[in-house]
Amino acid sequence: MPLLTSALTIQPSPISLLRVDDVPHPERAVARNDLVKVRRGVYAPAEEWRSLPPWTRYLAQVHAALLLHPDLVPSHESAVALHGGPVFGNPGVVHVLAPATGASRLVSGVRTHTTTDHRALVLISGIAVSAPAEAAVDVARARHPAIGLAVADAMLRRDDTVSREELARINATRSSSRGRDIARWPLSRATALAETAFESVSRGVIEWLGFPAPELQKTFVTQPDEVDRVDFVWEEASLAGEADGDFKFDGRFGDAATLLKQQRSRDARLRGHLRAVAHWGWQDTTTFTPLRTLLHGAGLRATAPENSAALMSMRRVLVGRAPHPTDPR
Repeated sequence: MPLLTSALTIQPSPISLLRVDDVPHPERAVARNDLVKVRRGVYAPAEEWRSLPPWTRYLAQVHAALLLHPDLVPSHESAVALHGGPVFGNPGVVHVLAPATGASRLVSGVRTHTTTDHRALVLISGIAVSAPAEAAVDVARARHPAIGLAVADAMLRRDDTVSREELARINATRSSSRGRDIARWPLSRATALAETAFESVSRGVIEWLGFPAPELQKTFVTQPDEVDRVDFVWEEASLAGEADGDFKFDGRFGDAATLLKQQRSRDARLRGHLRAVAHWGWQDTTTFTPLRTLLHGAGLRATAPENSAALMSMRRVLVGRAPHPTDPR
C-alpha cells in the first residue's frame, strides 16, 4: 500500500489515556469510579469519560487501540474519526487494514480488513491511516447511504485534492465488488459545499422524499454589513431551508434567547429576498415525516416519488445517533 506524507492533521485524543503500567492497581481505581477501562490495557479518568458524547468516546477508543498497537492502520469510521469527519453515535469497533496475507477478523474490539488493493495511506504525526478518499469509499460501501453521503461530503471538505470523480474511480476499480453498487449513490452526490453531516443527511432525505434538489450555501446581501449564507435554497419556490433546529438553542452556543433573537432578525432579512424560511432539526430529518410536512407546508412540491425503503432504513439507523453538533451562523 503506498504511504504518503501529508499536510493533514490527526484529531488528538479528546481525553488522557493511561496504559495499565502507568496506573497502580487500575482495577481498584475502576471499582472506585476513578477510572474507566477504554479497552483492555488502557484507562481514562472516569469523570472526563462520562462527559464525552458518543462520537468523541469513539475517537478516544481509536487512540487507545493505537496506543497499544502503533502499527495499526485505521480505516472506515476509525480513519474518518481521526480525519475529523462525522461519526454517528459510537460504532464501538475499531477498523484497521491489513495485507491480503492476513485474515479478516474481529478480536478484542478491533476488526481487521484484508485487501489486495493498493490503498492510499497517509502518514500523519507518525500514524499511518487510510487517506480521506479511501475512508469515504470504505464507509459508502459498508454503511447506510445517508452515512456514506455525510462522510463523503466531509472527506471532500477535509482534502481539497480529492474530487467526486476520484471517489467514483476508487469505488469502481477496487477488486472486490462488495458494496460497490450501494456506494454509487452517495459518492455520486458528494460535495464539499455541505458544511455539516446534518446538512448531508438532510440532502439525502430531501431527495428520498421526492423534493427537488436545492442550491447549497447561497449568499444573500441585504446591506454591506448584512450578508447571510443559507444551507438550502429552492429558487422556484422562493424558499430557504436551514438544518439547525436541535443544536442551536440547547445552550452549547450561548444564551438561547439571544440566539433566537438573532435568528429572527436574520430570517426577516432573508424574507426580503425569498418568500419563506424553513428550519428543521435532527429528529425532523431522521423521522422524515415532520420534514416532509414542513417543506410541503412552506410551498415546496415533490417532483419525484418517495423512496420509502431508503427513508425507513435511514430512520432505523440514524434516529438517536446524532452526528457531530453543528455550529450556528
